[in-house]
Amino acid sequence: MTLTLKGGLLALLLLSQPAAAGMLTATLVDGAEVARLPVPEGEGWCVLWRHSVQGFEVKDCYENRAGHMVLVRSHQPDFAAGLGHLIGRGRQVSDGEGGYWIEDIDEPVPQDSYILRPGSMAVDHRLSAASGEVSLSALAAHDRVRITLEPGDGE
Repeated sequence: MTLTLKGGLLALLLLSQPAAAGMLTATLVDGAEVARLPVPEGEGWCVLWRHSVQGFEVKDCYENRAGHMVLVRSHQPDFAAGLGHLIGRGRQVSDGEGGYWIEDIDEPVPQDSYILRPGSMAVDHRLSAASGEVSLSALAAHDRVRITLEPGDGE
């Protein structure tokens, strides 16, 4: 079967199709899935949480680069316990509000996956992407959760 469309309509139709996406998944060690968010190539997501002592929000932000998970930046509103910039790992810039971003980290995550143990709801570890936000603390507080970028179609 041949489909003929006039006036560039076929090109428009092809360009309007969603880009190939990756799928960000969070699974328990027994394999049970607790979250799934589509993340198209070139787009990013953040892991957000509240600092356990100071209570402010911290962000570690990743990007889907050619199907691989890359840590690109981190936002830290203060130099509180456990936070800080390591010389040679990105560059520290002011956020203009008393905190700072660590930009240009550009650190590939081995095997596009890592383990996180979400804290209680007081800490509220969350995955946040353009496609939505999921509280890992609400679903799996204190459990080992594997966060993985997998190939996917985003549907």
